[in-house]
Amino acid sequence: MKKFEKEAMLEGNEKFEKAISRIEKLYDPIYGDAPMRSEFDRDYTRIINCNAYRRLKHKTQVFFSPKNDHICTRIEHVNLVESISNTIANYLGLNAELTKAIAVTHDIGHSPFGHQGESILSEIALREYGEKFWHAGNGIHYVDDLELLKDIAGNERNLNLTYAVRDGILGHSGEPTISGQKPRNEFVDLKKFTHSNKYAPYTWEACVVKIADNISYLGRDLEDAKEMKLLTDRDLSNLDKMIENIRVNNTSIIGYLTADLCKNSSVDVGLKFSDEAHSTMERIKRFNYEKIYKNEKIQPTVRYFKVVMNEIFYTLKREYNGTATAKNIRKMKRYYPVLANEFSNWLEKYSNAQDRDETKHFNKVIYDLNDIKDYSRAIIDYMSGMTDQYIISVYDEIVKF
Repeated sequence: MKKFEKEAMLEGNEKFEKAISRIEKLYDPIYGDAPMRSEFDRDYTRIINCNAYRRLKHKTQVFFSPKNDHICTRIEHVNLVESISNTIANYLGLNAELTKAIAVTHDIGHSPFGHQGESILSEIALREYGEKFWHAGNGIHYVDDLELLKDIAGNERNLNLTYAVRDGILGHSGEPTISGQKPRNEFVDLKKFTHSNKYAPYTWEACVVKIADNISYLGRDLEDAKEMKLLTDRDLSNLDKMIENIRVNNTSIIGYLTADLCKNSSVDVGLKFSDEAHSTMERIKRFNYEKIYKNEKIQPTVRYFKVVMNEIFYTLKREYNGTATAKNIRKMKRYYPVLANEFSNWLEKYSNAQDRDETKHFNKVIYDLNDIKDYSRAIIDYMSGMTDQYIISVYDEIVKF
């Protein structure tokens, strides 16, 4: 136990001051000089109190809009990652407050409709302004630029999270290194992250969350797929025969992989599974991809998602008129009262729209409406923050009379 205690991101670690650094100074706590929370704990409470986090409860994990309340949603997945990473961090002697903050934030940039929605937004973004949309990059964009909280004076400000948590958002995406996941030493400008696995995470704690993310969904997706009747008892029996070392269910998968990782990891080799456990993990992943994620039952919803997202994008883009675009959008209220009101407010808050009230909005301007590509980015960002139910209601408002 506590094999990584000397590597924990705590005061005394040579990376600590950079890890707790923020883009701007955060306001002093209202409770006075005696600190009640660490910097990472302050990040945690800022995250769980912001709207982007709250919306995760109505975003798809794997199965879209299930009527069954027991099917995993995005926010439950986030909670599972927090639980697993907390177990690993505590056992190895790492900073569990940091893993907790990274875990609850890591999927904050996910779009509606899960990874299918992410792929569709990426197709639109490539077509319109030549850049891919990826949820980890969108996550850092949200916490740095778009998501706001009121400060102690009542003014809305950006989340202004620590470097270590922001790095953990970007670093969680992609597969962990097979030979042993280790953090990087370089203090990299996070804007240089352009795709998954471009850089290793900056902290051991972020490495833990990256691996916990990969552990968390394997068994839960199997359980949900059986509940949704995509898998039969025979399917799961066949998988059991393929996996000889454990009974294949959510409890045993999490327990086995977590224990194996803790046993086989060290500062020298990194966070690492045994060959047996890694093989088990890969077999389950291959089974899930074949039987669940590529299941024909899911494909009609994917085609529906494309129609929904492209129609909303087209409806908003056609109203482009430079800095007067927000005015044009408001004129749509006759036909689309909810969409017109919400999106015009969004533009006035985050862009150089003619009607932006500088005495009301203290956040920075993100979009230059003189550039149609910037306007297209604004639409993509706005859509990415929607929940499944909300984006469908917006689409229904467009197509119904």
